[in-house]
Amino acid sequence: MAELKIRPLADRVAVQPAEAEQKTASGLFIPDTAKEKPQRGTVLAVGNGKKDEPMTVKVGDTVLYGKYSGTEIEVDGQKILIMKESDIFAIV
Repeated sequence: MAELKIRPLADRVAVQPAEAEQKTASGLFIPDTAKEKPQRGTVLAVGNGKKDEPMTVKVGDTVLYGKYSGTEIEVDGQKILIMKESDIFAIV
């Protein structure tokens, strides 16, 4: 993982989404128009947390998040999601 040039504030987390599945379990290739948005990713950066709520996730964790969670931005040609820690369902 390269050094990220942005730093999330408060209870926000920067997540790099996992790649979408290229083919099904039976071996059929999925066209780009039918690929689903991934709901798993790797934490790249973590904010400081809120006053009374320390952050649970840390850099390098693989997390599961909601389908429509976060805001997608592009940094150095890399797609990144910025989301609140509360949008994360689980650490894998």
